[in-house]
Amino acid sequence: MRNKIFKIIYFLAAAVILTSCLKDKQGEDWTASLKGKMYAEVWRPGFTTLGLAPVPDPVIFKFLVNIATDQPPTQAITVTLGVSQDALDKYNALKGTNYKLYPFIEILDPTVTIPAGSRNAYVHVKVWNADQLDACDNFIAPIVITDATGGVVVSDPLNNGARLMGLPISNPYAADYHVVGYRLHPSAGVLPIDKTETLSTLDCKTVTKSGFGDYPYDVQIQVTSNTITVLGTTCNKVIITIIDPGTGAPVSSGTGQYDTFTGSATSVPIPVTNDVNYYNPVTKTFVINGFYNSAAPRIMYEVLTRL
Repeated sequence: MRNKIFKIIYFLAAAVILTSCLKDKQGEDWTASLKGKMYAEVWRPGFTTLGLAPVPDPVIFKFLVNIATDQPPTQAITVTLGVSQDALDKYNALKGTNYKLYPFIEILDPTVTIPAGSRNAYVHVKVWNADQLDACDNFIAPIVITDATGGVVVSDPLNNGARLMGLPISNPYAADYHVVGYRLHPSAGVLPIDKTETLSTLDCKTVTKSGFGDYPYDVQIQVTSNTITVLGTTCNKVIITIIDPGTGAPVSSGTGQYDTFTGSATSVPIPVTNDVNYYNPVTKTFVINGFYNSAAPRIMYEVLTRL
């Protein structure tokens, strides 16, 4: 009798487990939730990035618009897209970010038609004039689906209905430069240099290079928003920092930069004005003038022209 009772209990438990498993499988049938419905969405939606060089040239990116449905549409579907500041504002509020709307955008396919029997089509977007923007700002091109025909439901921009394309701009000062200048030593005199050097990105407005004149210190150059006028051209003031490559840290003391030209007035390059430590955006030239060992200054004067 006891064995019969155990068998009955075991059978009932197995039936409950089996029924539960069947219900779980039915719940995972994604087509059931789409049956008879159609949604316009971006394939692989949301935020992604495309790095831009600081040049005026146009860049085109593309993405797929998709009709999510259990069966391919039986009629052509027209999908309309637009640039949405509202979607950008909501994304910033949700993520706690401070992205700005990229100001130079054109949707090359503001409407796309998805043929009957198909589910998707490409949208192409053009952006340009990255050189006119601050590389330290964070930009997005927020392209959203705004409308769709044929009873298709438009997905929410913060869910599946948008391509939020982050557009970081590369440091505009990182490049190869022709460097002419010298290190002026109190006993050895003028030690000239004439060579090509690479200025590498440190952050969005700072570059770094090897060599303080001919001496193996590194120099960081930070471009500021403060300006001076040099021979009629508005130039950006720069801050130079002398780095010990052995430690990667600024030299602890005795370094600095000059406010006016200090060096050998008869050595190449001959200064055209007494202005120093600035960047000329027209000629893409840095003029830097600094020192280390303040007790007996070793002076660097260099003109760096972008190649």
